[in-house]
Amino acid sequence: MHSTFFRLALSGIFLLGTAPIFARVAVDSTDTPPNNWFHLDPTESDYPGISTEQAYEFVGEKPARKVIVAVIDSGVDSAHEDLVGRLWSNSDEIAGNGTDDDNNGYVDDIHGWNFIGGADGTNVDNDTYELTREYVRLQRARADQSKREKRREEDYYQSIVRAYRAKVAELQQQREQFSSTASAFRRFDQLFTAYLGVDTLTLDTLQSVQSPDPLITEGQRFMSYAMQAGIDEKGIDDAEAYFKSALDYGYDTTFNTRTIVGDNYADLAERDYGNRDVTGPDATHGTHVAGIIAANRNNELGGKGIAEPAEIMIVRAVPDGDERDKDVANAIYYAVDNGANIINMSFGKSYSPDKSVVDEAVRYARENNVLLVHAAGNSSKDVDKVDNFPNASLTGEKIKAPNWIEVGASSWKLDDGLPAEFSNYGKKNVDVFAPGVDIYSATPDNTYARLQGTSMAAPVVSGVAALLMAYFPELTAEEVRDIILESAIPYRDLAVKRPGDEKEIKFSSLSSTGGVVNALAAVKMAAARTSK
Repeated sequence: MHSTFFRLALSGIFLLGTAPIFARVAVDSTDTPPNNWFHLDPTESDYPGISTEQAYEFVGEKPARKVIVAVIDSGVDSAHEDLVGRLWSNSDEIAGNGTDDDNNGYVDDIHGWNFIGGADGTNVDNDTYELTREYVRLQRARADQSKREKRREEDYYQSIVRAYRAKVAELQQQREQFSSTASAFRRFDQLFTAYLGVDTLTLDTLQSVQSPDPLITEGQRFMSYAMQAGIDEKGIDDAEAYFKSALDYGYDTTFNTRTIVGDNYADLAERDYGNRDVTGPDATHGTHVAGIIAANRNNELGGKGIAEPAEIMIVRAVPDGDERDKDVANAIYYAVDNGANIINMSFGKSYSPDKSVVDEAVRYARENNVLLVHAAGNSSKDVDKVDNFPNASLTGEKIKAPNWIEVGASSWKLDDGLPAEFSNYGKKNVDVFAPGVDIYSATPDNTYARLQGTSMAAPVVSGVAALLMAYFPELTAEEVRDIILESAIPYRDLAVKRPGDEKEIKFSSLSSTGGVVNALAAVKMAAARTSK
């Protein structure tokens, strides 16, 4: 799960911490772009989109091949109306016969595989954070360690203890503060809807109230502030779910999901576990990601995906909590072994105790010409200074993985708000920005929604990469990476607000390119390079 930026502007409460996968930031519904803004051309509109339609006009003819994009995520609604015909299918496997027909180690893996499910069909939903798991591991390990062993890792142990205890204390205090505020919101909302005789309270109707009653005056002031901040009942419900998930599962030292999975967790080389359920209990995030990449462009449903020639391979490895290194590594191996050309990874965390296992899988992807696209994270942090895993810095290597693109999120504003306020950034470790605010895409049960986060920006890049690989199949994964970065529309000298503190800086300081990905510029550059 992402370490994400979570804001709830209620009664002066400001929460910043770990939250569910995508960024949950209050949005003023009166100040939003069109659903297709990220597809638009920045020279023909007021939006810094990726020029999708112009890219298709440029390439013209049919693509040379299909491209398989593996989405390692929370799961994807494989029956979604806008993804029908857009999923990878394992032609060597016979659906539902309970046999591993292709002998790849996974039974009935028709559209992919689920590494956080049990052989009996049950699934992991919530899970702990890696900080909690490290806290538990170190506590147990110290019981059997010698004094010398304890001294050797004392600094790390103490840092984990401090971080864990501080986070739990902070969240407990925040939940107590929030609880009283949420109660006030619901109480005043009920009061005013009854007082005004309306089903739904709006800012205009609220501000029309005139009363000498101090309770009405207090409530009017409170609700006006809340509504102007974009807070509603859903935001309250989301916040309550966040606190419950974090404190009842994420930071619970007794919670253990591997009893569901049934693997030998200590055996990092183990691969044959999981089940065929690639949708899982909550596929909101993964479905949205898949839709951005490859939703049907020719029907009248929802929004258009970026890459018509793409097929989505679903690999479930991300719970509501932090993903585990073993599962991430196995998800990468599965994707590569089953023909993926691109792997989208819209997840991340602050600790990676088994990073070397993931690094080996990244090397395997590199050896097999597979491009990895990773979301930079939603904590408004400089990832040149703080850890965000997985990453392109491989254990034992001086250079970063050349088949890796790290993606920050840009907004629809061509001004100082171009970088998304929640996006992580880094001059060295973030490669490029891509649209990641108010992105309209598929969600489970044939629904659609706007979500935001670097989780949405990464699949924009994966979609562009799929276009390049489909129309210019001679390009290697590393060449595709280079073209995407070199062709990014530069906004280097644009003065912008730095995510998190809003200090004015140049956009060039937030990534190595100082640019926003653009499909038209990328296909033009690819055409020029392949025609030589």
